[in-house]
Amino acid sequence: MNIKTSKRWLTGLSFAVCSLACSVTLSSCNDYLEVYPENALPTDKYWASKADVEATLMTGYLYLRQSVTSSLIPWGELRAGYINNSKGSPLQKFEIKTTSSVVNWAPMYKIVNTANLVLKNAGKARDNDDTYTENELKSHLCEAYWQRALAYFYIVRNWREAPLFTQPFETDDIAYSAPKASEAELMAQIKQDLLTAIELDAAKESFNTTWETKGRATKWAIYALMTDVCMWNQEFDEAINYANAILNSTAKTAPAFLAAPTHSTWFSIFNPGNSLESIYEVQWSADKSDGSSAFQNNDLPILFDDQRTEGVYRYSERMVKEFQSDYTEIMSKFDPTGSGTVIINDETYVRTKFGGIDNSVVNTAAKSGLVWKYLGSQTINEKRNETDRDPNFIIYRVADIMLLKAEALLMRKLGTSAQDNQDALAIINQIRQRTNLPDINYGTGMTFTALLNALTHERRVELAGEGKAWYDLLRMARYQDPSGQVNFKQDYFIDVVITYNEKAKATWITTVLNNENAWYLPIYDNEIRANSLLVQNPYYE
Repeated sequence: MNIKTSKRWLTGLSFAVCSLACSVTLSSCNDYLEVYPENALPTDKYWASKADVEATLMTGYLYLRQSVTSSLIPWGELRAGYINNSKGSPLQKFEIKTTSSVVNWAPMYKIVNTANLVLKNAGKARDNDDTYTENELKSHLCEAYWQRALAYFYIVRNWREAPLFTQPFETDDIAYSAPKASEAELMAQIKQDLLTAIELDAAKESFNTTWETKGRATKWAIYALMTDVCMWNQEFDEAINYANAILNSTAKTAPAFLAAPTHSTWFSIFNPGNSLESIYEVQWSADKSDGSSAFQNNDLPILFDDQRTEGVYRYSERMVKEFQSDYTEIMSKFDPTGSGTVIINDETYVRTKFGGIDNSVVNTAAKSGLVWKYLGSQTINEKRNETDRDPNFIIYRVADIMLLKAEALLMRKLGTSAQDNQDALAIINQIRQRTNLPDINYGTGMTFTALLNALTHERRVELAGEGKAWYDLLRMARYQDPSGQVNFKQDYFIDVVITYNEKAKATWITTVLNNENAWYLPIYDNEIRANSLLVQNPYYE
């Protein structure tokens, strides 16, 4: 975000267009996707009704959607190496320049500013609209706090330190220069935003439509983000409590783990999306509200397609081998004679065939490594067609929260609690079971390292391509084991990147990642020029 030169388009949203589109009901706005920002600064006259507040919130979700392919996937995947960019990427090569557009934090600050607009001005709409109830106002504030917290959480994990803004840019009179806040200050703000949203006790459990329930910040989305934030802070007991608020809920609206999948259940997580397991996902829909098609398509099926010239993303060769290893385990459990005729469930099919395995016999030759989550149609072995290029991008789902809880259980006593270890392994096995993988048995000889290996493997293969990989590695790298039993930085960060990365040499990766400043992105050159108070990440000076 070039705050000086971009402030007008950052805050100058086309409020009138959005308000008109959503003024009757949000369902008539159909995914908030008919709304596009323009250069027109808001005034006090704008905040006339609750529809204005909802329209501004929709713009925040729109900005999040616009960041998926340009930012969220590259930031979250490429440095880890599980997903390979066949055409190369400075992120994957660890040759990141301050002039590269991928280091631009503007997408996240646009969300921050939109949330700030709501937090500052929603009360004005409440004063001007007699039909706008106090509970509706609080519900909108919960969404805005979640949007701001999520955007800053992406900023922290990618830049560590960055300017902190809690007031919106509404006029050109507001000073734009600001120094970087520390990671501790940013994390404190993130957590306070989420705590405030929880304490308001007004976040919705569900909305009137499925796309809103899964594509807006519900109570469950707030708990999910808080779980992730607490894990980053190494507040393991709190992370478990917030995870349990989702996993142990008896509410009919609570997301739930899909434990017995078939093609029509497990793969529904990704196509058509918005499944029971989903907590929050960025929304697209190929069908416009008036029934016309090809309105809300995205490039995900193209970017992940090996048959398209624009297709650049595939599982790395090492990931393909990891799927092969899983398939070998499955076949040894269900087909010990090697006949290859066993019928396995559809998650197994997707996680193996399209991760590099033939569906009937183990094939040791690497396949194309397709990430079927974005390519697959509702017919199990066919790709999406040209009119169905609308996969959602999942930011949180129940399996993710389960595995975060398992990690918290292992880490809070560093493997010294047999009960925590067993509970963590039970969660890992629950996810393995629905893939037809055999259980891992916990015994007296099972080491802390073996448990960590089981956990990190399951997160890697379960959440591949969902923008989690780099942040998982960073979180691991920050852990410390005072006993010296585990070197998290080396064993669960540097060595993992070396193993999976196909674009950089091991010696270069080791050199780069031994400098902790290199774990984070540089500040975009335009930002440094526009804001004299910013100081560049020292690794990139």
